[in-house]
Amino acid sequence: MRTYFLAPTQPNVGLTSVSLGLLRALQRRGLKVAFVKPITKRTADTEPSVLFARSICHLQNTPDPLPMSLVTQRVSSGQTDELLEEIVSLAMSCTKEADVLLVEGIHADPSRIFIPRLSGQIARSLQADVVLVASAADAQGIAETNYLIAQIRNVGRHVVGVIFNRAPADFDEAAAARQLDGVPIWGVVKNNPALSAPRMIDVARHLGAEVMIEGDIATRRMLETVLCGRSVAEVIPRLKPGTLVVTAGDRDDVILATALAASNGVELAGLMLTHHSAISPRIERFASLAFHSGLPVLRTDGDSYETAARISRLPLAVPQDDLARMDNVIESVAEQLDGNMIFAGLERAAPTRVSPPAFRHQLIQKARAANKRIVLPEGDEPRTIRAAVICTEKGIARCVLLGKRKVIHSVADALGIELPKGLEILEPSEIAERYVAPMVELRKSKGLTPGQALVALEDTVVLGTMMLAVGEVDGLVSGAVHTTASTVRPALQLIKTAPGSSIVSSCFFMLMPEQVLVYADCAINPNPTAQELADIAKQSADSALAFGIEPKVAMISYSTGESGSGDDVEKVRTATALAHARWPELVLDGPMQYDAAAVREVGEQKAPGSAVAGQATVFIFPDLNTGNTTYKAVQRSAKVVSVGPMLQGLRKPVNDLSRGALVDDIVFTIALTAIQAEAMARQ
Repeated sequence: MRTYFLAPTQPNVGLTSVSLGLLRALQRRGLKVAFVKPITKRTADTEPSVLFARSICHLQNTPDPLPMSLVTQRVSSGQTDELLEEIVSLAMSCTKEADVLLVEGIHADPSRIFIPRLSGQIARSLQADVVLVASAADAQGIAETNYLIAQIRNVGRHVVGVIFNRAPADFDEAAAARQLDGVPIWGVVKNNPALSAPRMIDVARHLGAEVMIEGDIATRRMLETVLCGRSVAEVIPRLKPGTLVVTAGDRDDVILATALAASNGVELAGLMLTHHSAISPRIERFASLAFHSGLPVLRTDGDSYETAARISRLPLAVPQDDLARMDNVIESVAEQLDGNMIFAGLERAAPTRVSPPAFRHQLIQKARAANKRIVLPEGDEPRTIRAAVICTEKGIARCVLLGKRKVIHSVADALGIELPKGLEILEPSEIAERYVAPMVELRKSKGLTPGQALVALEDTVVLGTMMLAVGEVDGLVSGAVHTTASTVRPALQLIKTAPGSSIVSSCFFMLMPEQVLVYADCAINPNPTAQELADIAKQSADSALAFGIEPKVAMISYSTGESGSGDDVEKVRTATALAHARWPELVLDGPMQYDAAAVREVGEQKAPGSAVAGQATVFIFPDLNTGNTTYKAVQRSAKVVSVGPMLQGLRKPVNDLSRGALVDDIVFTIALTAIQAEAMARQ
């Protein structure tokens, strides 16, 4: 799916009109288009963009936007990541089977200086290309456009096109194109006053005018205002369709001329009486046919000049109930866009990166869909309790806390947390005995006795692992208190490795600013052999795929291709060959230096023709020293959030937490475990 973020270069560029016009142009080409306006400065149920998308463009699944008040609160309280996840969730809610997603951006606001930065973050989170919507009314429009193109490129986004709106008849498109630094013009929408014509009911609302004669107030449109300060002979030539006559009630000559024009079939916009005046009853009776011809007659308190000035300030925005006008505007924009230029951009391969907010959103959604039962052996640990409550309330997983009920309830009370009904608590002493026989059977080759098994089951990690081994739960998460060895050892003894796996490894999901990468192995194996390294590559590629990341695997070393020699690089070279031979469908290359794998320009120079160089999403490190050091260096120096480690290669999912894990870390690890369980069940 291709995603376009439509960004205004300045206020009042007709962003909604252009966004929906582009939508219609794409629909005409047979594409399924989704639309979202993530943020509104109005209330969610009065946002015109959304109402027009639903009623005119027939996109009933267009979601309600987030109100600006909520957005401001999120940003000011440091919850931008959570906000971006909500926006990704909004976008994903309407994109099922869509070919293109159009995202209407936000106008800058001096009182909200965060908007330009947030707009860039939204575009990045949705992996969207940017389309600028600019004013063509003056040279400033092009200058603003060039400035924004440079700014957007500086933050790593791609401007694929510019649409100029409200262009004068003499707009020089070729000259504008020469100034845009190679960015194509997707269309020049000429200014059409008829499309800006408000209905008389809009004029009445704007002025707060009294309706004397309703007539066709809902359909007659104002194209021109005539202020009648001169003789009637000067007024008559201007009595044309769409004219609003503004006059005082004592100008009988002007009122009679207006009535005569209406009687002759001229569809004037209306008659506006100023100074709170009224039509003379005699004239109203004399010209009764005119005043029953559909001519709206309004009255206002102001004088004629004040009224005319207020009418000139009528907003250009289309009222949300004026569907006929908006449909004409959308149609006009669609007809003036360059379909060939737009489709040339669509033919480019869509980006396959997964942004951090999109990854977090997918993580929660996939976990909810999996609906797995996850055991938490550290059931009385405060962070674990908080995480279990969140997962239960959000439907991420069916959590089982192992621990003494009184202790768990006491900790929850101290934290001010109410344990939801769906959160299960199991007393280890009440259930341990039923796992003795299965544990003895699993460990009979080691001579385990029932007595020894019962003692071992006093450890809640061992107990939880046995629950997993016999299929009573779908996954296990531990490590907030226990060491990695305490979590992994029972899994290796009781769960064992998955069929076809020679090794248990780990991977981290690194939430880089632009995309999510997979690093492995950074936590388990000190010095894997070439065969084990190949297995880690396949495990990590499968993990990436399970979480919506297209696996392009780079086997990391200190040299690229054939440029280096030595035992370390030979191990990576052999591992690459083994992986290619065993899994030829895997997109994998190595040995490769980190910069050649991660940076497109370096990759093209050092490994030309490689399907991985410069675009790797999975990084396989040659040993634990390299992997752990790299992951921590990137995490700390680039301030990158990492999710994991997630264990790979076990028959059933067991995951280890850092003892410094935050509540959110535990929540995400529970979600990871649930998704792993679902993926394993499908294999």
